[in-house]
Amino acid sequence: MKKILTLAAIVLAISGCSGQQADTNPAPVNIKSLGGQTEITEIRPADAMPVYPSRGKAIERSFADQPPLIPHKDDYQITIAKNGCLSCHSWDKASRMKATPVAKSHVIDDKGTLNGQNYFCTQCHVAQAENKIPLVENQHTGQ
Repeated sequence: MKKILTLAAIVLAISGCSGQQADTNPAPVNIKSLGGQTEITEIRPADAMPVYPSRGKAIERSFADQPPLIPHKDDYQITIAKNGCLSCHSWDKASRMKATPVAKSHVIDDKGTLNGQNYFCTQCHVAQAENKIPLVENQHTGQ
C-alpha cells in the first residue's frame, strides 16, 4: 500500500509540470508613494557589482578637505553601543588589520576614544566603488 501511495504522489507531481514557459512580459507593478500612484513598466538589468580599489590604494579626493572615501563596502553596523568601523580602524587594531587608523582630529584622548561628533563615520565618509556612475554632474571646486 505504501508503494502505491508513493507512486501515486510521483505521478501527481509529474503531471503538475505542464511544461508551460514563464511569462516574459510581466504585468506592470504599481507603486504607491507620497508622490502618488506610479506604474513601473521598464525592466532593466541590475547594476554592475561594485569594484573597489585594491588593498592599499586610496581613492583620489575631489576637493581639498574632502573626508576620505571608503575604499570598501560600508554596511558595517554603527549603533550607540558599537561602531563596526572600529573593528578594523581603532588605534589598537589598525596596524594589525593593515587599515587606516581613526584620525587624531576625531578622538578625545590618547587611547583613541572617538568624540561624539565623529562617532557615526558614515555621516561624512562614504563608500565609493571605482566603477560607480556619478548621480549628478559636480562642479564643486572645494573653495
